[in-house]
Amino acid sequence: MLESTMTRKGQVTIPKAIRNRLGVKEGEKVLFVMRGEEVVLKDIKGTILDLKGLVRSSAHPEDFEKIRQSVKQTVAKKVAEHG
Repeated sequence: MLESTMTRKGQVTIPKAIRNRLGVKEGEKVLFVMRGEEVVLKDIKGTILDLKGLVRSSAHPEDFEKIRQSVKQTVAKKVAEHG
């Protein structure tokens, strides 16, 4: 068990052993997760913005208006059938 002291500004230093275990370095982000009365510290490896460009667009882009109309028709039929 390791401890750290909170500053006036609500900041604490993450002990070096924990930083090493999580593999977090200066400038990287961490996530605080509440689990009941406990807080779990998790490393965040990248953000959603880091994924930009990793997925290629489809050769056949979807026609969302056509999909929307199809869904509306299906829902309307089901409502009409079940009154």
